[in-house]
Amino acid sequence: MRLAVSTTNETDTARSAQMSRIRGRDTKPEMRVRQALHSAGLRYRLHAKDLPGKPDLVFRSRKVALFVHGCFWHQHPDPNCKLARMPKSKLDFWRPKLEGNRLRDEKNRSALEADGWTVVEVWECETKPDQLQRLITGLQTSNPLRAAENRSRSRVGAKPKAGK
Repeated sequence: MRLAVSTTNETDTARSAQMSRIRGRDTKPEMRVRQALHSAGLRYRLHAKDLPGKPDLVFRSRKVALFVHGCFWHQHPDPNCKLARMPKSKLDFWRPKLEGNRLRDEKNRSALEADGWTVVEVWECETKPDQLQRLITGLQTSNPLRAAENRSRSRVGAKPKAGK
């Protein structure tokens, strides 16, 4: 009696289904960053197609392009990051793929900086509330005019100074 041999294996099917759920935009880390920045009153544009690498968030008036990188997919260089580990199997597939992602990121960063943009990378492991607060503070103070505008808004309910 001859058994039918399947060309696909259950593990491959499960792996394929799992990999198909991985997104390139609107990821959980990206949504955390977007929510924190929006709550802080910072307004941005999403995935600017006219800029190299289609940055996740763009602050055009400040010329700031922000990328939210997954530590695994973009190989976070921080040695303390546990999410950026290299897979143990199929290295002949993963190593060139992940290295290609890093090279593409460097190329896009260089192109944006050559055009006068400030590039900010937020890593998946850096999306904790205290780290996002530092990002917000840095973005708010990156433009002195905007920082002055924010200070004047905070005094809206204050009494006007004499002579004004």
